[in-house]
Amino acid sequence: MALIENAPKISGGGPSIEAPRSKRSPRSTRTNFELYSWLFMRLSGILLVVLVIGHLIIQLVIDGGVSRIGFAFVAGRWANPFWQAWDLIMLWLAELHGVNGLRTIINDYAERDQTRFWLKVVLYASALIVLFTGTLVIFTFDPNIGQ
Repeated sequence: MALIENAPKISGGGPSIEAPRSKRSPRSTRTNFELYSWLFMRLSGILLVVLVIGHLIIQLVIDGGVSRIGFAFVAGRWANPFWQAWDLIMLWLAELHGVNGLRTIINDYAERDQTRFWLKVVLYASALIVLFTGTLVIFTFDPNIGQ
């Protein structure tokens, strides 16, 4: 490492390049978060397509269409743990997929660090509220409330 710290400026015919200021190599401080984030987007996107298309086919084609959907229909569906799990997985995957996409957009387009920080705070806070509320509704839905 001593060679890097005391390295002379490299100059040729063009601009000079100074030695790096960091004693660590950039590779040692990196994580694979962005790789896993990218992979999550692809896998969750594929799974969401299957879940949403399955949901639409079952709800709209097999079960009689939009005119049949109402409070009693939802109450009947959510009485079955299979449909609770299906809707919960769709909720969580869609929310996390969307948050990850918006996080990427914020990282790409917010120029100031402070702006980026506060946009992410708002994004994560709203995501937690939606996930908490949606999960609470799915698990605590009372079909007798309408009676």
